[in-house]
Amino acid sequence: MRPLTEEETRVMFEKIAKYIGENLQLLVDRPDGTYCFRLHNDRVYYVSEKILKLAANISGDKLVSLGTCFGKFTKTHKFRLHITALDYLAPYAKYKVWIKPGAEQSFLYGNHVLKSGLGRITENTSQYQGVVVYSMADVPLGFGVAAKSTQDCRKVDPMAIVVFHQADIGEYVRREETLT
Repeated sequence: MRPLTEEETRVMFEKIAKYIGENLQLLVDRPDGTYCFRLHNDRVYYVSEKILKLAANISGDKLVSLGTCFGKFTKTHKFRLHITALDYLAPYAKYKVWIKPGAEQSFLYGNHVLKSGLGRITENTSQYQGVVVYSMADVPLGFGVAAKSTQDCRKVDPMAIVVFHQADIGEYVRREETLT
């Protein structure tokens, strides 16, 4: 387990900032203590410094996981957010999409959100902006990328894709062996 390099930190923060913007500072400086990001086996973990100090007594090869996995670095050094980060991204999300109950199941199976399943969308959402997807009951279901801007969503075909799927809470069941 090691701290992230400057390049790794930049790439990860750029990805997270697509979803929560300047609220990124609120993840690190929290009222309940200081939290940090650590890299272990190409995965980035979000952990309190208090727990990090306790974990220093465990050797790196014996350590499986520590804190919450936010995502992983691919072999090409791109950062992929995992669904385990949703609980931390959702409260600070700048752009949100609410989907109708009939479209929830489709999204949770890993499909994109169509215009016919769109309930509401945050005003001034631009195209290719990171969004957090909610049910109409304000339960965070996952996150994605807006395929259309808010203005474009008003006038597109009902079968047009409005949100590209990135991750959803159905992955806990579909990919439980790979989530750490």
